[in-house]
Amino acid sequence: MANDDLEAQDKDKIPLTPEGMAAEWATMSDVVSDESGEQEANIDRLMNQEEIDTMLGFSIGDDGKGGRNGIQAIVDSGSVTYERLPMLEIIFERLVRLLSTSLRNLFSDNVEVTLEGIRSVRFGDYINSISLPAMLAVFKAEEWDNFGLVTIEAALTYSVLDTMLGGKRGQAAARVDGRPFTSIEMSLLRRVIGVVLGDAEAAFRPLSPVNFKVDRIESNPRFVSISRPANAAIRVELRFDMEGRGGSLHLLLPYATIEPIRELLLESFMGEKLGRDPIWENHLATEVWQADVAVKCVLHECTMPLKRVMKLEIGDTLMFDARPDSVASLRCGEFIVSEGRIGRVDDKIAVQVVSPLRRSKTTMAAFDTSHLTSASWPGRPAP
Repeated sequence: MANDDLEAQDKDKIPLTPEGMAAEWATMSDVVSDESGEQEANIDRLMNQEEIDTMLGFSIGDDGKGGRNGIQAIVDSGSVTYERLPMLEIIFERLVRLLSTSLRNLFSDNVEVTLEGIRSVRFGDYINSISLPAMLAVFKAEEWDNFGLVTIEAALTYSVLDTMLGGKRGQAAARVDGRPFTSIEMSLLRRVIGVVLGDAEAAFRPLSPVNFKVDRIESNPRFVSISRPANAAIRVELRFDMEGRGGSLHLLLPYATIEPIRELLLESFMGEKLGRDPIWENHLATEVWQADVAVKCVLHECTMPLKRVMKLEIGDTLMFDARPDSVASLRCGEFIVSEGRIGRVDDKIAVQVVSPLRRSKTTMAAFDTSHLTSASWPGRPAP
């Protein structure tokens, strides 16, 4: 009897979800009894650990595929799924090496450049997180026909100005708030931005040649709307250190900007494609030249009704529209490779080739791009 009551209670038990917890709490009485049996009102019910985990969003379904809930769902709602682009990491590591040399020549001082990280953010959240004053440069990637953003934080801005104007080493740059940047300061910072974009072009060149051209420079984040606030973008943070002075520079590339080269960025290494392996090509060419192929000599072809074919018997004669000096075709599979005349050498039938071999007009470059052509034009035959 007790077992039946427990089974009935298990069937009537509400699942432990935010909706189930709310329904369970709604059915509970607001008045509870203490140990002496007296009724007490307005006493809060204590939650167990499982209910606390469900409310905070730390519990997931039994299959491991359930979505987050509670506070964790609110926190994760603003996150952006990051698609790992291995080639992009290699490109910016190359950019760090190039910048270390270029900035050393520009500042005539030792500059250490480090890659702090690459992460995916929403454009609107990033713009709202920029601390003022800051230098914002909008640039256009001409080959990709879209825009990007370079952000120089305040600490790096004043450190660069102090270094280029002959400030003392080892001292923090003085920060002047409450005024806009002067034309001299803007000109000096534009030179630094030009060096960064120039090295970025060199870093992208082995993968996809591109020209980065500065479109405008702003000091107010509201005037750099190059994408919608909800769109995802890749933020690259570079740290500059100049003997105790320095700061961070951010390079922001919306996903729409790098979409033309997305397939290339997904590769694990440069040149990840079929072909262009000289060792394998030489080995394959050697084996092809040594391969044996069957060649057929076709003197004549004719078409006849199936009724006549079914009535053929031993001894029947088929008349071909061909003379003894007619040219026969030499075929390898379904392809005609040459033509010749049939003759006799001693006691064997021979064929004398009368036309040169018909070589294929498909080049190696056309063969490498044949799968791309057929994929982009459905129904169109490959070259």
